[in-house]
Order: sequence, then structure tokens, then C-alpha cells
Amino acid sequence: MNLIQFQAWLNAHGASITVDGKPGPATRAAIIETFRNTAAPAATESEKTSIAKVLGGSLKQLRAVDTVESGGAGWDNSGLLKCLYERHYAWRRLKVLIPFLSNPTPGGYTTDVDHDGINDSWEKVADMAMRNPLVAFESASWGRFQIMGAHAKALGYENAVEFVWALSRSEAAHYRVLARFIQVNGLQPAFVALSTDPDDCRALAKGYNGSAYAKHGYHVKLSRAMAS
Repeated sequence: MNLIQFQAWLNAHGASITVDGKPGPATRAAIIETFRNTAAPAATESEKTSIAKVLGGSLKQLRAVDTVESGGAGWDNSGLLKCLYERHYAWRRLKVLIPFLSNPTPGGYTTDVDHDGINDSWEKVADMAMRNPLVAFESASWGRFQIMGAHAKALGYENAVEFVWALSRSEAAHYRVLARFIQVNGLQPAFVALSTDPDDCRALAKGYNGSAYAKHGYHVKLSRAMAS
């Protein structure tokens, strides 16, 4: 997807900008505003129960994972998906040093340096998207469970743009993405095994949080969430 194609995509999803393949303030604003949603419906208990059953587990187990692994709501107060731009992901794809946008080392995490009310990560996504839309959306983690856009295809989406669009529409999409992430990473048995025993929670904690899971006590946190 190049910028012309992305501009056309934005227009098909509610924007009204010139499709000319040229970066500019109108395109930059459209990238942010198209994904803003202040009225996304919350996931219902029925939807959550169905998603837990798809994994072969219970709503209690899904709630435990939600308690430990989510940052709470999937959106910020302005209606934008929670987003954390990772410049080193962009570097892996482009191998080009771009100030604030592409760098071999992680870092540069800021919230609103310019005090314009827009999360800096979203602004970085927009700026990178005018260079390379797919790299931009692949290089950030998104939503309630902060799953990288780079996983979009593995999770069943055509690309990272469609992945983020789906997340922006409803909270249930965040839970479906979590379930799919658990499945494609072979963590379904670990999910089903979750209990009030910390040892039963180690497999999911490690699979989801990496080898440092024990240092941060994720298996203990999961077991406590199961007990609550």
C-alpha cells in the first residue's frame, strides 16, 4: 500500500482529502481523525463469554488475562486507540535513520510533547504513514492488549491498517484479537490451564510476556486475578 492507495482508503472510510500521493497537513490530520471513535461499543458479557469458549476456557480466565495484561480501556479520552510507536520496528523494515520515526534502538517514548492533545505515538504513526503506511501501522502496539500491528496478517487481517481499523470500531474486536493471538502463538492450552495456582499460570505468563515474566511476577498476578 503506497500513499495514493492509503489516501483512497482513508476517503473510503470517511475522510475527504485529495488523492495525490503527496504528504501534507490534510492527509496527516485525516490519518488521525479517520481512526478516532468516541462511540465504540463496549464488549458485552455475552461476547466475552463466547470468546472465552472459543479458547476452550471460561469467562473467569479471560477476565484474569484482561486484568493482568491489559492497560484498561482500549482508547484514550479523545477516542483514539491506545498506541505506542516503536521506532526500532520501523528500522527493522526500512534500515533508514529517520528522526523520531526510525532508529535501531528502542526509545523516544513521549506522550504529548507539543501539547496539542494528540498522543505523540499517533502523530509518529501519521508521519510515518505518509512515507510508508504499512510500516507505520506495523510499528506500533495497539488497543486494550497492546498487540503489535506487525502481527496483523498472522491474526487474520489483510494488513496492519485493516487490523487497526477493526480495533477502532468496537471493544469486542480487542478481545477477539487477544483470543487469536493466544491461538496462533500456541498458548491455548496455557490459557485453559489458568488457575489460582501460580505454577499453572507460568506457561501463559511466559508466552505472553517473555522470559522475564517471573521477574515481574506475571504468573503470580494471573493466579491472584483468578482468585479474585
